[in-house]
Amino acid sequence: MKKLFVIALAALATITASAQQLAKVNFQELVMLMPEMDAARETMTASQKEAEETYAAMVEEYQSKATQYQQKSASWTAAIKESKEKELMDMQQRIQEFQQSISQELQQQQNQLTAPIQEKANEAVTKIAKAKGIAVLFDASQAIYFDEKLVIDLTEEARKALNIPEGRTLETLQAELQAKAQAAAK
Repeated sequence: MKKLFVIALAALATITASAQQLAKVNFQELVMLMPEMDAARETMTASQKEAEETYAAMVEEYQSKATQYQQKSASWTAAIKESKEKELMDMQQRIQEFQQSISQELQQQQNQLTAPIQEKANEAVTKIAKAKGIAVLFDASQAIYFDEKLVIDLTEEARKALNIPEGRTLETLQAELQAKAQAAAK
């Protein structure tokens, strides 16, 4: 009986010690607030704007040719009419292909731009966790439940390691982005 009590006490001590080696970090917040992410967002915004302008020009050209076709087709010969119809169908197909390919290219560009940023954040967070002897580190934004008293929060320390300005939050970031969008719209 005494032996069973000692084993139970040892198990309880192990569980308690392990609980103190749990930590959390809001990884997504860190990545979004990193200064490097600002440059990636600017690059993505520029690429998206260029894609939208190209798409708009393609659609405008198509609409112009379609209007011309509607206005003049009655006076065209069959060969001209057929040629113009084929031209319109080709333009429509190029527009659809552009939409598909640019969507994929923008996604690839975003992945290429954010991968090194996420890697840097991961390395910084891992380094902090190892230095503190953390056994398990999880993303707080993905957790369903955790007891704040049993988990160490490494987010602030990681913010400093990643040079995220003090006071910068997701809310201030969103305000910055909205202000930039409004300035660009003017």
